[in-house]
Amino acid sequence: MTSTRKKIAALIVAGGSGTRFGAPKQFLPLLGKSVLQWSIDAFDGIADEIVVVTNPDYPQPENVRSVAGGATRQQSVRHGLAALRASKPDIVLIHDAARPLVMRELIESLVAAAEKSGAAIPALPVTDTVKRSGKTESREDLFTIQTPQAFDFVLIDKLHEKYQDKSLTDDAALCEAEGRDVTLVTGQQDNIKITHPQDLARAESLLSSRNGDVRTGQGYDVHKLVPANGKKLVLCGVAIPHDFALEGHSDADACLHALTDALLAAIGAGDIGQHFSPADPRWKNADSAVFLRHAANLVMERGGIVAHVDVTIVCEAPKIAPHRASMQQRIADILQLPLARVSVKATTTEGLGFTGRREGIAAQAIATVRLPFVSATVQKNEDLKWAS
Repeated sequence: MTSTRKKIAALIVAGGSGTRFGAPKQFLPLLGKSVLQWSIDAFDGIADEIVVVTNPDYPQPENVRSVAGGATRQQSVRHGLAALRASKPDIVLIHDAARPLVMRELIESLVAAAEKSGAAIPALPVTDTVKRSGKTESREDLFTIQTPQAFDFVLIDKLHEKYQDKSLTDDAALCEAEGRDVTLVTGQQDNIKITHPQDLARAESLLSSRNGDVRTGQGYDVHKLVPANGKKLVLCGVAIPHDFALEGHSDADACLHALTDALLAAIGAGDIGQHFSPADPRWKNADSAVFLRHAANLVMERGGIVAHVDVTIVCEAPKIAPHRASMQQRIADILQLPLARVSVKATTTEGLGFTGRREGIAAQAIATVRLPFVSATVQKNEDLKWAS
C-alpha cells in the first residue's frame, strides 16, 4: 500500500508592532527582501498553503493569503487556524515572521516528527550556566524553544479554541495544558529571532555566511540624448529636470539598464535584451525598475543575495551631485538593500567623445552577489539554460 502525502500548511504570525525593536521589524529590509518575505520563502516547496496573520494596516504580502490578527499572538494564531479550516491541512507549521533564517532541513524534520506524534517543536539544550537570584540552577533538561512548531491541524485548532481565554507563551504550551506529549526536534543554532536592532545586523551576517560563492558582474549601457518634448530624463530611477531626455524603448534609464546587466552577468543569466526585448510592446515606456527587480529575483531564486552595487554615470550634464542621494535611495528601495550597500557616482570625459559632446549618457555598473556553492552538474545545467 502506498502512503498518501500529507497536506502541509504554514501559518506565519506577522502582526507584531515591534515595540522592543522600535518598528514593525517584519517589514524591514534584509539583504534584498523583507524579514517577512525571508520567512515566507522558507516554506516554499514544502507548504501547500501559506497564510500570513498580520495587521490590516501593515503592508500586505504578495502571492500568499493574509488574514487579520488579534490583540495577542495567541489570538492571531487562532484567527489564522480558522482561515485554514476550509482547506483541511493535515499538518500546520506555526512560525514567527521574526525568525527569517529558518532552513528547509529543520522544517522537514518537524513535519516528519509531527506526522508521527501530532506535535513537534525545535529545541536547543541550554549550555550556559543558569542562575536564579545568585543561586546556580541545574540546566539539565532545560531547552530554548524556537519556531516553526508543527502540529496535527485538527489537534492544535481544537486546543486553540478550548484554551482561547488562557495566556500561554507558545503553541506547544496548549498541548502541555492538555497533557499531551510534544516531540523535541533538534533546533537550528542560527534560527535567531529578531528582537533588537543588533539582531538584524547579525541576521545579515549569518545569511551572508551561507552564501560563500562571491561573484561580480559588470554592465554597461548608453542612450542617446534627444530634445525632451515632454519626456523625462530618468537616471537611477529618478526623474531629473533637463532640456533633454534619453532615447529608448523603455524609459531609457541607462543606469538601471547597466545595473540589470551587471546582476544578470553575476549569475550567468544572459543580458537585459534576452529577458526584455526592445521589440516587445509590453516594455514601451516601461519603468526600468521592473527590469532590475527581475534580475534581483533571479539571484534570489538561486538562493543568493545581492551584496553591493555600484553605478558610475558618465555625462557632462545634468549635474548629478544634487540628485545622488535620491538615486542611491531609489536603487536601495528597488533592491531592498541598506544605503551603505549602494554606490552612485558620476564623472565626465572632459569634453571628449560622444558624452563630452553631450550627445548621450553612458552608465557603467558593477554588482556583487553571494550565492550558495552548487555542484558542477547544477552549474552546468544553469549554463546551458542561458546559453540556449
